[in-house]
Amino acid sequence: MWLYYFQQLVHTFPFFLKGLWMTVAVSGLSLIMGTMIGFTAGIVRASRVPVLGKLLFVYVDFMRGTPFLVQVFIIFFILPEWGLQLEAFSAAVLALTLYAGAYICEIVSGGITAVPPGQSEAAKATGLNWFQRMRHVVLPQAMKTILPPLVGQYVLLVKDSSVVSVIGVTDVTRVGWFTVQRIPEGLMVFGLVGLLYFVVCYPLIRLANQLEKRLRVDFGGL
Repeated sequence: MWLYYFQQLVHTFPFFLKGLWMTVAVSGLSLIMGTMIGFTAGIVRASRVPVLGKLLFVYVDFMRGTPFLVQVFIIFFILPEWGLQLEAFSAAVLALTLYAGAYICEIVSGGITAVPPGQSEAAKATGLNWFQRMRHVVLPQAMKTILPPLVGQYVLLVKDSSVVSVIGVTDVTRVGWFTVQRIPEGLMVFGLVGLLYFVVCYPLIRLANQLEKRLRVDFGGL
């Protein structure tokens, strides 16, 4: 019987690959946009801009203090009542983007804050403006602190993308739920689901290790 279920699972493997592609698409788009939002928000927050700082405080605390599943439901089910109708894919990307942006904001803000203030003051004394100080002095040093948790957040983002299957996004998790209804061998089916997530996440983990070593060498003298 186990062999029969395995053969059935092999026959459904192309559907898992389609689900994996959907997972990569949702995660990849959210990763790019979430990084842009997170870095911008993190720099602003570290710069202590009064009004924007308070707004970012509310945004970050809300996203970090509520379950991601609730955020997905708000975007997919509540926003249409206010006139903003989104398809499942768009809602999933938006939810993951806002979710990732909040955590990346904290990572970036913490990394910038960890740079000794004297570095920025010395750069200012040489005549560099704020943008030049941030680009050439502060961020290169902050990246040593930012990079490891940042890539770790990317890994978490890929894994958290499984939640969007509840609103109808046919990612690899949803394909697993469909498959287990026909192949009642949960360990085998979701073992494959877990393996596919690992295939996506492991290169990111390796990349984080390599980049961390490279930054340690490049900026070790700063």
